[in-house]
Amino acid sequence: MNTRKTLLAASLGALPLIACGPAAAQMMSAPVAQTAQAKAAVLAQLQARRAANGLGASHGYMITVQHPGMQGTQVVRAAHTYKGVRVFGSESVVVLDKAGHIVSESDSHRRDFLGKGGAKNMGAPAIDFSVKPAISSKTAIDAAIATVGSNSTHISPPNAELIIYPLMRSERLPSAAGKPEAELNALDLQEVVDSYELAYLVHTRMVKGDQPVYFDTVVSARDGHLIDQWSMLQTVVGVGKSQYNGDVPINTTLVNGQYKMIDDTRGTGGTFGAMAITNANHGTSAGSVYVNSTNEWGDGKQYVSGGSTTDANGQTAAVNAMWGLMNTYDMLKNTLGWQSLDGHNTATYIAAHVNNNYDNAYYSDTCRCMFIGDGRSFYSLGSIDVIGHEMGHGVTAATSNLTYSGESGGLNESASDINGEVVEAYARAGGQGETIPATGNDWVMGKEISKTGTPLRWMYKPSKDGTSPDAWSTTLKRLDVHYSSGPNNRMFYFLAQGSSADAASDYYSKFLVKSPAAMTGIGLDKAYRIWFKANTTKFTASTNYADARNKMIEAAKELYGKQSKEATAVQRAYAAINVGEDVDEL
Repeated sequence: MNTRKTLLAASLGALPLIACGPAAAQMMSAPVAQTAQAKAAVLAQLQARRAANGLGASHGYMITVQHPGMQGTQVVRAAHTYKGVRVFGSESVVVLDKAGHIVSESDSHRRDFLGKGGAKNMGAPAIDFSVKPAISSKTAIDAAIATVGSNSTHISPPNAELIIYPLMRSERLPSAAGKPEAELNALDLQEVVDSYELAYLVHTRMVKGDQPVYFDTVVSARDGHLIDQWSMLQTVVGVGKSQYNGDVPINTTLVNGQYKMIDDTRGTGGTFGAMAITNANHGTSAGSVYVNSTNEWGDGKQYVSGGSTTDANGQTAAVNAMWGLMNTYDMLKNTLGWQSLDGHNTATYIAAHVNNNYDNAYYSDTCRCMFIGDGRSFYSLGSIDVIGHEMGHGVTAATSNLTYSGESGGLNESASDINGEVVEAYARAGGQGETIPATGNDWVMGKEISKTGTPLRWMYKPSKDGTSPDAWSTTLKRLDVHYSSGPNNRMFYFLAQGSSADAASDYYSKFLVKSPAAMTGIGLDKAYRIWFKANTTKFTASTNYADARNKMIEAAKELYGKQSKEATAVQRAYAAINVGEDVDEL
């Protein structure tokens, strides 16, 4: 194969993983595949802790994910099981040293009432909990499809996993017993298991017309009734002439006299062997990789509806996508040592021109890839922050896998918004270097794709969209995840940039009552490192706002010290959104 790169091919593709200065200790380890022996050793260490945790012999663990950690460590995620069946949302995240010994464990407690262990139980129904289903997985799939799939076509076969599903409720801590509802802080409540249901978790990935219909559905394994359901459509509502960024360098591959939009300096394996951009050509499938007779792509203009998707005008959407993909990959690798979406350098791709005049972009868990629409009310949805947002979903899916519903779903969306802003800052500064620039992003999502110039979301004051709240409240879990993300977005802005003491300012929080009245930010680079460490090594699928705050504080202390200004800033940033109490700065 004859490979030719454009402009920054050598420099961007070969940037070193070894950092200098204070960021050096915060780089991710190289990917290491766990052997069967190593996995067995981790499971043995976890099982040895059961008695101390009040758990009986029916409780077990099942390794689900392994990825790099920092400073030579590896991270293993182990689902909690009972009688061999996974307990939904209950898991342990363990960090292993080079010898494979557990050095830390972060877990979620949603299994403690099952069985006959030392933990307090919920009585006979939990002690004698049966894991024998009364209906088949096919019956459960049919029940799920009946709720979402009328006149829809499968793009991947539906599947059903038998699970134990904890039904949760919130209860007040004794210290908050007399507080009015409107005055509650996130740390005044705790989530507890109300009861358990044997159920099937059904995954359906379908299209209706040209619209994707992705759902996860929880169906009772006793009688087939619907228990819960949430959408899994994770969206944002050579030299290439980019629509938003002028002439930009993009990597392509020359094969038999034709240039392909495949970047073989980034990622390995996957569908196309390296990072790639495909042409969906108004369909719902990815289509084939973009090909051109010359190594100049696009015209820098909005796609003309109904026109060719392969001429210069049609290529512009592909240029937007490739530039966003390259910069997201490089930001993660060069600043954190994290390779591709999964940390293992597995190649992904982006499909441009999905559907007709499609006003959306989304990440698909079936292909671990992204789809970008041309827009009708919007311009092409391939702006740098949107691409960074969608690729952020891939990172979360490979690590914490925050359940896309309730508070955890809001945190999932916020993780992607944060990623989009960080990628934007990195790209605007030239897409190189081992630290994230302090400036360059605009702290709003989707302003470039808006035909009116009105952003989709404001990180610094979410309520400017008319729906998103600025702070946590008990109603947060009932909001769409694109709105329940708002408070955490604001937290991250305050953590990076600080706040204002002026009550009339968009950057003011009434919950900051300690000194100084305007909290001090720690910069985008440090803020992102703390967030990334918490999301990849501490969050579990069921992490809520209160849990996120606690684990963010842990991450800050591990990175910068127990008494550090960074750890204090995390406490203040969460206090600013009504999660925990405010503290004085050191």
